[in-house]
Formats: sequence, C-alpha cells, structure tokens
Amino acid sequence: MSLIQIQPEGWRAPQGYSNGIAATPGRLLFVAGQIGWDEHHRLVSDLLVGQFRQALVNVLSVVRAAGGGPTDLARLTIYVTDKAAYVATRRQIGRDWRDLMGAHYPAMTLLEVKGLLEPGALVELEATAVLSA
Repeated sequence: MSLIQIQPEGWRAPQGYSNGIAATPGRLLFVAGQIGWDEHHRLVSDLLVGQFRQALVNVLSVVRAAGGGPTDLARLTIYVTDKAAYVATRRQIGRDWRDLMGAHYPAMTLLEVKGLLEPGALVELEATAVLSA
C-alpha cells in the first residue's frame, strides 16, 4: 500500500497539505471527529494549540489501533471555532504537526464552524486513512 501525492501540472505547490492523495489497494479507515480531550474525556487545554495537538494525538491513536501510522493518513478535515485563532497559532500548530506527523501532509480542508458538540471544544479533526490490506 502506498499513498501518492497528486499535484496538477502548473499549479503552485501547496504549503502544509496535499491537493490530492491517490491510494493503492488497501483498507480504508474512517476516523470519527476527535477533539482535544484525553482518554477520560477531559479537555487538555483551554487553548486551541493544546487542543489541536491532543486531537491529532487522538486521531493517530485510532489509526495505530487499526495497524497504521501517521503516513497512512490520506485526508484530514479540521473544524475550528475561531479561524483567526488558528491563523495566529499556525506556527506552533505546525511545530506540533511535524513533531507528530513528520513531513507527511495529507489532503486537508479547514472549516470555521459556529460551535462543536462538546462544550469548550475549539477544534475537531476528522480523518481518512488507507491501511495495508
């Protein structure tokens, strides 16, 4: 199984994500939305940066439980309640990303939403991974 980045000819290269990911045969894993809480469902921080890191840890925990790893992530959707806060903390989020994901950037979308189901949640990550068959 492998993931291949798709970059249309003549397009400027994106920074921090891939425009498309093609997956060779494998198992698809759909990871439900993960927020920045621990295994006891307690939010780890009141700050977006801390919640983002924990939400990514949670996504990766599900992927690992299915037998995969960070480079198996093909798609990630990021929901934030405050886009300006995300933009303001992008550098720290980027450092945390590289710490957990290395230089792997799946196809990604970021959406600003009015709110999330869990009170106090500032970010939610939803993912798709392609695992070895």
